[in-house]
Amino acid sequence: MQNNLFFSAALATLFLTGDLLPATGVLKTPEKSNIRLSLAKATTYSVDPAQSTISWNAKKVTGEHNGIVKMAKGQLNLEGNKLIGGTFVADMSTLRDVDKGETNPFNEKLVNHLRSDDFFAVEKYPTSTFKIISAKPITGARPGEPNYTIVGDLTMKATTKTQTFPATINLSGDVVQATAKFAVNRLDYDIKYRAAIIGTAADKIIDDTFSLDLKIVATKAPL
Repeated sequence: MQNNLFFSAALATLFLTGDLLPATGVLKTPEKSNIRLSLAKATTYSVDPAQSTISWNAKKVTGEHNGIVKMAKGQLNLEGNKLIGGTFVADMSTLRDVDKGETNPFNEKLVNHLRSDDFFAVEKYPTSTFKIISAKPITGARPGEPNYTIVGDLTMKATTKTQTFPATINLSGDVVQATAKFAVNRLDYDIKYRAAIIGTAADKIIDDTFSLDLKIVATKAPL
Protein backbone atom coordinates (compact mmCIF):
# COMPACT_ATOMS: atom_id res chain seq x y z
CA MET A 1 0.00 0.00 0.00
CA GLN A 2 2.54 2.47 -1.22
CA ASN A 3 0.44 5.59 -0.78
CA ASN A 4 -0.58 4.85 2.77
CA LEU A 5 0.43 7.18 5.53
CA PHE A 6 -0.55 7.34 9.07
CA PHE A 7 -2.21 9.62 11.51
CA SER A 8 -1.17 10.90 14.39
CA ALA A 9 -3.47 11.20 16.61
CA ALA A 10 -3.41 13.00 18.66
CA LEU A 11 -3.72 14.95 18.30
CA ALA A 12 -2.98 18.31 19.34
CA THR A 13 -3.93 15.31 18.23
CA LEU A 14 -4.16 14.08 22.27
CA PHE A 15 -3.50 11.62 25.89
CA LEU A 16 -3.59 8.53 28.56
CA THR A 17 -5.67 5.57 27.28
CA GLY A 18 -9.04 5.58 29.00
CA ASP A 19 -11.20 8.13 30.74
CA LEU A 20 -10.14 11.50 32.08
CA LEU A 21 -8.10 11.30 35.22
CA PRO A 22 -9.62 13.19 38.14
CA ALA A 23 -7.81 16.28 39.41
CA THR A 24 -7.52 14.62 42.80
CA GLY A 25 -6.00 11.37 41.53
CA VAL A 26 -3.20 9.60 43.40
CA LEU A 27 0.10 11.43 42.96
CA LYS A 28 3.11 10.25 44.91
CA THR A 29 5.97 12.73 44.58
CA PRO A 30 6.04 16.06 46.50
CA GLU A 31 6.05 17.96 43.20
CA LYS A 32 2.98 16.09 41.97
CA SER A 33 1.32 16.56 45.34
CA ASN A 34 1.67 20.32 44.86
CA ILE A 35 0.11 19.97 41.41
CA ARG A 36 -2.76 18.00 42.94
CA LEU A 37 -3.41 20.73 45.52
CA SER A 38 -3.34 23.40 42.80
CA LEU A 39 -5.78 21.46 40.64
CA ALA A 40 -8.12 21.02 43.60
CA LYS A 41 -8.41 24.83 43.77
CA ALA A 42 -8.54 25.34 40.01
CA THR A 43 -11.45 26.26 37.78
CA THR A 44 -12.34 23.57 35.25
CA TYR A 45 -13.13 24.40 31.63
CA SER A 46 -14.75 21.56 29.68
CA VAL A 47 -13.64 20.99 26.10
CA ASP A 48 -16.34 21.43 23.45
CA PRO A 49 -15.66 18.57 20.99
CA ALA A 50 -17.84 20.18 18.32
CA GLN A 51 -15.65 23.29 18.24
CA SER A 52 -12.30 21.59 18.84
CA THR A 53 -10.14 19.97 16.16
CA ILE A 54 -7.07 17.76 15.97
CA SER A 55 -5.47 17.92 12.53
CA TRP A 56 -2.59 15.71 11.43
CA ASN A 57 -0.03 15.79 8.65
CA ALA A 58 2.27 12.94 7.64
CA LYS A 59 4.89 12.93 4.90
CA LYS A 60 6.74 10.41 2.81
CA VAL A 61 9.30 10.61 0.02
CA THR A 62 6.67 10.92 -2.70
CA GLY A 63 4.04 13.10 -0.99
CA GLU A 64 1.97 13.67 2.12
CA HIS A 65 -1.48 13.22 3.64
CA ASN A 66 -3.60 15.42 5.89
CA GLY A 67 -6.47 14.43 8.10
CA ILE A 68 -8.35 14.87 11.35
CA VAL A 69 -9.34 12.95 14.44
CA LYS A 70 -12.13 14.10 16.75
CA MET A 71 -11.81 15.02 20.38
CA ALA A 72 -13.97 12.80 22.58
CA LYS A 73 -13.71 14.91 25.73
CA GLY A 74 -11.26 16.92 27.78
CA GLN A 75 -10.71 19.70 30.25
CA LEU A 76 -8.39 22.60 30.99
CA ASN A 77 -7.62 23.68 34.55
CA LEU A 78 -6.95 27.34 35.29
CA GLU A 79 -6.05 29.09 38.52
CA GLY A 80 -7.31 32.61 37.92
CA ASN A 81 -6.20 33.28 34.35
CA LYS A 82 -3.20 30.94 34.52
CA LEU A 83 -3.23 27.48 32.92
CA ILE A 84 -2.05 24.80 35.35
CA GLY A 85 -3.33 21.51 33.91
CA GLY A 86 -5.52 19.65 31.51
CA THR A 87 -6.39 16.29 30.00
CA PHE A 88 -7.70 15.40 26.53
CA VAL A 89 -9.05 12.23 24.99
CA ALA A 90 -9.06 11.59 21.22
CA ASP A 91 -11.50 9.14 19.64
CA MET A 92 -9.24 7.19 17.28
CA SER A 93 -12.22 5.60 15.52
CA THR A 94 -12.90 9.03 13.97
CA LEU A 95 -9.52 9.08 12.21
CA ARG A 96 -10.00 10.47 8.68
CA ASP A 97 -7.99 11.58 5.67
CA VAL A 98 -9.18 14.86 4.14
CA ASP A 99 -6.96 15.38 1.09
CA LYS A 100 -8.43 12.54 -0.98
CA GLY A 101 -12.12 13.37 -0.50
CA GLU A 102 -14.82 11.11 0.92
CA THR A 103 -15.84 9.74 -2.51
CA ASN A 104 -12.32 8.80 -3.59
CA PRO A 105 -12.01 4.99 -3.46
CA PHE A 106 -8.47 5.33 -2.11
CA ASN A 107 -9.75 7.24 0.93
CA GLU A 108 -11.40 4.21 2.56
CA LYS A 109 -8.39 2.04 1.77
CA LEU A 110 -6.02 4.55 3.36
CA VAL A 111 -8.12 5.12 6.47
CA ASN A 112 -8.61 1.39 7.04
CA HIS A 113 -4.86 0.91 6.81
CA LEU A 114 -4.22 3.72 9.30
CA ARG A 115 -6.64 2.05 11.71
CA SER A 116 -4.95 -1.34 11.29
CA ASP A 117 -2.16 -2.90 13.34
CA ASP A 118 0.41 -1.45 10.91
CA PHE A 119 -0.32 1.95 12.42
CA PHE A 120 -2.72 2.76 15.26
CA ALA A 121 -4.51 -0.56 15.96
CA VAL A 122 -7.72 1.34 16.62
CA GLU A 123 -9.82 -1.71 17.46
CA LYS A 124 -7.46 -2.57 20.31
CA TYR A 125 -6.64 1.03 21.30
CA PRO A 126 -9.78 3.13 20.62
CA THR A 127 -8.54 6.24 22.41
CA SER A 128 -5.35 8.25 22.76
CA THR A 129 -4.82 10.75 25.55
CA PHE A 130 -2.72 13.75 26.48
CA LYS A 131 -2.22 14.90 30.06
CA ILE A 132 -0.53 18.21 30.88
CA ILE A 133 2.29 17.82 33.41
CA SER A 134 3.31 21.48 33.50
CA ALA A 135 2.36 24.74 31.80
CA LYS A 136 5.01 27.45 32.04
CA PRO A 137 4.15 30.99 30.89
CA ILE A 138 6.51 32.43 28.26
CA THR A 139 7.81 35.77 29.47
CA GLY A 140 7.33 38.64 27.03
CA ALA A 141 5.05 36.74 24.64
CA ARG A 142 3.29 39.07 22.21
CA PRO A 143 -0.46 38.86 21.51
CA GLY A 144 -1.18 36.00 19.13
CA GLU A 145 2.16 34.31 19.78
CA PRO A 146 2.69 31.19 21.92
CA ASN A 147 2.49 32.24 25.58
CA TYR A 148 3.04 28.87 27.30
CA THR A 149 5.50 26.01 27.16
CA ILE A 150 3.53 22.81 27.66
CA VAL A 151 5.02 19.57 28.97
CA GLY A 152 2.74 16.55 28.96
CA ASP A 153 2.33 12.82 28.53
CA LEU A 154 1.01 11.60 25.17
CA THR A 155 -0.26 8.03 25.26
CA MET A 156 -0.99 6.01 22.13
CA LYS A 157 -1.21 2.24 21.84
CA ALA A 158 -0.62 1.91 25.61
CA THR A 159 2.75 3.66 25.31
CA THR A 160 3.39 6.97 27.07
CA LYS A 161 6.04 9.49 26.03
CA THR A 162 6.59 13.04 27.26
CA GLN A 163 6.13 15.84 24.72
CA THR A 164 7.18 19.49 25.03
CA PHE A 165 5.84 22.25 22.78
CA PRO A 166 4.71 25.91 22.71
CA ALA A 167 1.01 26.76 22.92
CA THR A 168 -1.20 29.82 22.77
CA ILE A 169 -3.79 30.05 25.55
CA ASN A 170 -6.41 32.82 25.64
CA LEU A 171 -9.11 33.29 28.28
CA SER A 172 -12.10 35.50 27.43
CA GLY A 173 -14.96 35.48 29.90
CA ASP A 174 -15.97 31.86 30.42
CA VAL A 175 -14.23 30.55 27.29
CA VAL A 176 -10.65 29.32 26.85
CA GLN A 177 -9.17 28.97 23.37
CA ALA A 178 -5.95 27.00 22.99
CA THR A 179 -3.82 26.28 19.92
CA ALA A 180 -0.63 24.28 19.54
CA LYS A 181 1.37 22.45 16.90
CA PHE A 182 4.03 19.84 17.55
CA ALA A 183 5.77 16.83 16.02
CA VAL A 184 5.48 13.25 17.25
CA ASN A 185 8.01 10.51 16.53
CA ARG A 186 5.96 7.46 15.58
CA LEU A 187 8.84 5.11 16.38
CA ASP A 188 8.34 6.03 20.05
CA TYR A 189 4.96 4.31 19.77
CA ASP A 190 6.21 1.25 17.89
CA ILE A 191 4.73 2.39 14.56
CA LYS A 192 7.43 1.17 12.18
CA TYR A 193 5.55 0.56 8.92
CA ARG A 194 7.81 1.68 6.04
CA ALA A 195 10.25 3.34 8.42
CA ALA A 196 13.87 3.72 7.34
CA ILE A 197 14.98 1.89 10.48
CA ILE A 198 13.54 -1.42 9.23
CA GLY A 199 15.30 -1.25 5.86
CA THR A 200 12.45 0.16 3.74
CA ALA A 201 13.44 0.99 0.15
CA ALA A 202 14.41 4.65 -0.16
CA ASP A 203 11.48 5.55 -2.43
CA LYS A 204 8.94 3.91 -0.08
CA ILE A 205 9.97 5.52 3.22
CA ILE A 206 7.40 7.27 5.40
CA ASP A 207 8.82 9.98 7.67
CA ASP A 208 9.41 9.00 11.28
CA THR A 209 7.60 12.11 12.53
CA PHE A 210 4.12 13.44 11.93
CA SER A 211 2.64 16.73 13.10
CA LEU A 212 -0.42 17.47 15.20
CA ASP A 213 -2.22 20.82 15.01
CA LEU A 214 -4.58 21.38 17.95
CA LYS A 215 -7.37 23.92 18.19
CA ILE A 216 -9.28 23.62 21.46
CA VAL A 217 -12.32 25.50 22.74
CA ALA A 218 -13.34 24.96 26.37
CA THR A 219 -16.08 26.58 28.45
CA LYS A 220 -16.27 27.08 32.19
CA ALA A 221 -17.86 24.09 33.85
CA PRO A 222 -20.85 24.72 36.12
CA LEU A 223 -20.07 24.69 39.84
